[in-house]
Amino acid sequence: MKKKVAAKDVIAFIEQYCLVPEGALVGQPMKLAPFQKRFIRDIYDNPAGTRRAYLSLARKNGKSGLIAAILLNHVTGPSALQNSQIVSGAMSKDQAALVFSLASKMIRLNPELDEVCKIVPSGKHIYGLNVGVEYRALSSDVGSNHGLSPVLALLDEVGQIRGPTSEFIEAIETSQGAHESPLIIAISTQAPSDADMFSTWLDDAERSSDPTIVSHCYSADPDCELMDRKQWKKANPALGLFRSIEDLKNQLELAQRLPTKENSSRNLLLNERIAQNALAFPPSLWKRCGGDIDFDVFRNGRVSMGLDLSQRNDLTAAVLCAEAEDGIVHVLPYVFCPTVGIEDRSRRDRAPYSTWVNQGDMIPIPGETMDFDSIAQTLMDELSTLGIEVDEIHYDKHMIDHFHAACDRVGVFTQAEWIGVPQFFKDMGVRLASTLCLMAEEKLRHGGHPVLAMAASVAVAKEGREGISSLAKNLSTQRIDPVVALVMAAWPFGDGRDKPEEEFDIAQYVV
Repeated sequence: MKKKVAAKDVIAFIEQYCLVPEGALVGQPMKLAPFQKRFIRDIYDNPAGTRRAYLSLARKNGKSGLIAAILLNHVTGPSALQNSQIVSGAMSKDQAALVFSLASKMIRLNPELDEVCKIVPSGKHIYGLNVGVEYRALSSDVGSNHGLSPVLALLDEVGQIRGPTSEFIEAIETSQGAHESPLIIAISTQAPSDADMFSTWLDDAERSSDPTIVSHCYSADPDCELMDRKQWKKANPALGLFRSIEDLKNQLELAQRLPTKENSSRNLLLNERIAQNALAFPPSLWKRCGGDIDFDVFRNGRVSMGLDLSQRNDLTAAVLCAEAEDGIVHVLPYVFCPTVGIEDRSRRDRAPYSTWVNQGDMIPIPGETMDFDSIAQTLMDELSTLGIEVDEIHYDKHMIDHFHAACDRVGVFTQAEWIGVPQFFKDMGVRLASTLCLMAEEKLRHGGHPVLAMAASVAVAKEGREGISSLAKNLSTQRIDPVVALVMAAWPFGDGRDKPEEEFDIAQYVV
């Protein structure tokens, strides 16, 4: 942003003109907390100039109120640019309306602001009349937002976005291209997994040390004691100011009594990066097993392949496992997708399939559907080049007749033992438990493969009637095929090492 404004002027404007819009202190001047002032100073007094700013903290710490105050600073305060556009973005219509509502209430409470601002409730617009600024509240579930060119975008609760991309957020980001120094400010509770968009933003800010990115993240330590008050403060910087200690205490006591509430409480109240449903693969455990794989292990040892065949127009995964002399099980994934419609599937699944294809992490199959002959041929070519022979194939019977026939036509895996795995809780549950044991002992190495990581980040542990947890997903658009294949492939090197497989005659499925 071209106009250089000192943070002290922004803080002074907010504390002088922005009144508390609702609650016990309604109508009183807004008093910024120390953590809010630090965030504002780092944005506006940044000698490198700020292009992106992230603030992550637990719920009920004044996120939406701060966004509304910063918004008014750019509508009619010291940061207002002549004839500019600014937007706030949220994932739902109700969340978008909240920021607009808070800003409107602040304006109406102060006659000086009311005189220089025009509120249009029907379109959720606010106009700064003194310098011609236009503000709009946008939400991802209400039509197209094309035609805008905002110099500032304020994003509320982007931690709700599942997956590494969002068409809505990308539309806002690209709409800022006409400006020399645009600014994005995102304020949100953490996303549940490392693969979600807001997590990738926070991690990039930490790794890159880009001076134009301001990132403040207030979070409790992973797996901390729920009733540790020092941890409460780490995630709730407004605790005792405008975040009720008693309310937080009551909610965390309930989470301690009811295990089903623990994950959601850790995410929302302690700002931990943890799925509100129990993930099958805990993120910290997955990270510890991310070391590089050694291809020689696959050339020299017994190789097991897990095979999860998709519907004809989705993903198919073939994951290889082999055990090194030191007992470490190495993982080599191959994931396939049809090329036709890949962009539509990327938007549907919120996953960067095209990027993964370009990086070589996903193998494209020409056409609209999954051609099993092409997959069989590709696997034969890839494994022959690497000098790898597969000894056994563990498979889900779905579509196996078509794939096995394709392998016969191509002439691949003719010497491999084919082992069917019923996809029931009892059968897959013991395989999941076995894989998790390998990971807990750091005896599994997956190489950080991004498609495998995506699947691991959304796979949840769902308990069946037998009391055994198996793999499941929350949404139909989530893809867990690669980790399903991994769990089958790793079985011979874990608890399945000395257990004979139940007879599962492939002949009944072959045409």
